[in-house]
Order: sequence, then structure tokens, then C-alpha cells
Amino acid sequence: MASLRDIRKHISSVKSIKQITYAMKMVAAARIKRAQSSILASRPFAVEMDRLIADLYSELGEQDLEGTQASALFSERPAGGPLCLVLVTADKGLCGSFNTNLLKAAAAWLKENRGRKIYALAVGRKGRDFLKRLKGLDMEVVHELVGVFPKAGYVHAQLLADAVLKLYGEQPVESVTLIYNEFKSLLAQRIVTDRLLPLKMHIAQDASAGGRKPGDFIFEPVKAELLGALLPRHIGAQLYRMLLESQAAELAARMSAMEAASKNASELIEDLTLKMNKTRQTMITTELNEIVSGSEALGG
Repeated sequence: MASLRDIRKHISSVKSIKQITYAMKMVAAARIKRAQSSILASRPFAVEMDRLIADLYSELGEQDLEGTQASALFSERPAGGPLCLVLVTADKGLCGSFNTNLLKAAAAWLKENRGRKIYALAVGRKGRDFLKRLKGLDMEVVHELVGVFPKAGYVHAQLLADAVLKLYGEQPVESVTLIYNEFKSLLAQRIVTDRLLPLKMHIAQDASAGGRKPGDFIFEPVKAELLGALLPRHIGAQLYRMLLESQAAELAARMSAMEAASKNASELIEDLTLKMNKTRQTMITTELNEIVSGSEALGG
């Protein structure tokens, strides 16, 4: 049976852990409000940029795009070429299954594309370490971005966009795939596996859904040049929204995990306190029995 000293030490250590988990919960709760505000502030810009690109694309014919920089981002590339993966995870743990679910999704994607050349871009220390530990794959981590959460800014998205566009321009990459956690609510996050490049399928759908008729605009300079200048900004805006979604989802997951940990610590402290009281009562009863037995022996 554990001694009273051991139980008291155990209670003290659990109380210390509870203080840490409660503090982490409160920090995450304070930060998530700012993260939600950032998402709401960036969403109109990303939506309008999507609409603008779709409208501009609907104005162009194949002859307008041919041979331009924009054409490379819209054109479907031959199947069977290298693939690019952008994996966004957290820099730290203690956020429940946030990282685990992302790494499982990445592992499933890599398994599905086994045998293909993979260029990986890792955002977050957990994803970078996971990709670098993998063996037996024809994979190269060409860019990493760590230490950006929970203060991800547009400059980080622009650095990531520059790396993606540089790789897409220099290598015959068939497509660029994003894997990240989307913020749904404080209690729910959703794993998203989405295609970033080429743009044609996504933009063409938006253009057809918009229903805008050609001829509504007068362009200066040439339409293709304007589109080429806007596309890097469009890619940056989409990646910025992705970073903000992942950041808010991570904070929500950490807040929930730390709340559960604090609750478990409280329950454990109650159980240990009850155990300590029972142990102390047993010791007192044993001592009383010994005193009574000693008195009876002396009296006899």
C-alpha cells in the first residue's frame, strides 16, 4: 500500500499539471478569438479574389492565354509526372488528435501515390519531422516553414506561395495538393485535401456559376497580362486563408484537449484525496487497535 507521503506527492504533482493545462486552455481561448476575427476579416478578400479571377478567365479565350505565364497555371499537365504536397500541421503537440489526423491523411495520400516523385512543402514542425522520417519513398522536402503559429501572417503565405510557384514553374509537376485542418467550430475541425494547381477546374466552375456575360469590362493593359499579375496574389490569398483556418483549428483543438486534461486532473485529485483519507483512517484504526491490545496485555 502506498504511504501517505507518496499519495501527497502524487496529489501535488497532479495539481501542478492541472495548473499548466488550465493556463494553456485559457491562453488558447484568448488567442482563438483573434484567430476567428482574422478568418472573418480575410474571407471577403479571398472570395472577391476568386470571383475576380473567374470573371477575368471567362473573358479570355484559349488564344489569349497561349504562351503567357497565366497559361502555365491553368493548363492541365500530362498525367504520371511528379506531384507536389503542401502539408500544414502544428508546430507543437498537446492539441488532441489535431496532428495525428493530419499525418494519417498525409500518409494515406502518399500511399495512394506510391511510386510517383513527390515534392513536399511542410508548414509546421510536426509535419516537417514526419515527412523527413519517412523512408522508402521518392520524396524531397523542398521547402519548410516552421514557427509561424499562432502568429501566421500574410508574409508567411507569400513566402509559401513564392515557393509553390517557383517549384511549379521549374519542375514538370502534375498538380499541387493541400492537406490542412479547416476550422468549423470550437468543437469540430475538418481535414481538407484540396487541389491548388492547376487552376482551370476550380476557376472554370466559378466562372460558369457566375453567369456573367462577356463584354462587361474594358481592360487596360491586355487581359492576359492583368490575369498574370493577379494570379500570384490569388494563390497567396488562398494560402493565407488556409494558414488562418489551420491556426484557428489548432487553437480550438488545444483548448478542448487542455479542458479535458484539466477535468481529468480534477477527478484524479478527488480520487487520490479519497485514497489518502482512507489510508489515514486505516493507519489511525491500526494504531488504536495496537494501543488497545497493548493496554489489555498490560492489564492482563
